[in-house]
Amino acid sequence: MQSSIITVTNLTKQFNGFTAVNNISFTVKQREVFSFVGPNGAGKSTTIKMLITLLKPTSGEAIIDNCSIMDSPRDVRRVIGYVPQMISVDGTLTAYENMMLMAKLYDIPSKERNNRIHDVLDFLELQPLAKTLVRNFSGGMIRKLEIGQAILHRPPVLFLDEPTSGLDPVARRSVWKHLFELRDSFGTTIFFTTHYMEEAEEVSDRVAIMHSGNIAAIGTVDELKLKTKSSHASLEDAFIFFTGATMQEGGTFRDVKRARIQERKLR
Repeated sequence: MQSSIITVTNLTKQFNGFTAVNNISFTVKQREVFSFVGPNGAGKSTTIKMLITLLKPTSGEAIIDNCSIMDSPRDVRRVIGYVPQMISVDGTLTAYENMMLMAKLYDIPSKERNNRIHDVLDFLELQPLAKTLVRNFSGGMIRKLEIGQAILHRPPVLFLDEPTSGLDPVARRSVWKHLFELRDSFGTTIFFTTHYMEEAEEVSDRVAIMHSGNIAAIGTVDELKLKTKSSHASLEDAFIFFTGATMQEGGTFRDVKRARIQERKLR
């Protein structure tokens, strides 16, 4: 039986009296592909930011690979990788230069950096573009490079916030091909957020449905669909069943504007 590598207990985040994440608890197993699904504004990104120690919880706790986000945030950062929703690479640098910058930030020993970078670029099929300026990359290439930056220090857990937002179907498949290879080859646990129900249904081992800061349901895709008592249910049908809402009802004007800006950058 797989052991849990992430344990979240009563995690809550409030902003000036508004509860963005409301007392959620769940676990994620080693080597699992685990997704948070829900519309913009559901609390997905806020949860990830607490788990990667960018935001301090109002209350609650999370343990990631035996490290506490409350008591040992520096240790947590050593055992995780993070790919944010917004673009995190420098378009004025080459792929290799972006990777080298991250290698230095992660304190990878200088004698290991060059080989480690080239190994990751090979793994992601980006080696031929090592000396190419990133501003000339396609959206899919940018995402793969960002994943490369996040796994340089070989973390056991990889967090991705809307990893395929704005990508075309071919680029999405390419990104997930490499994420599955990470899981299968290195045992990496994949934790990602998405508002694409079809994507979550296709790639997730388990899904947590987020709505208005709460976890409305959690389980495998088949378990969630079965509870709708419909033989032809999709994950989106399950979302509606558990929340009473549609995906389009979530998010603010600011959320939508930010998502569209991101999509334009990745085209």
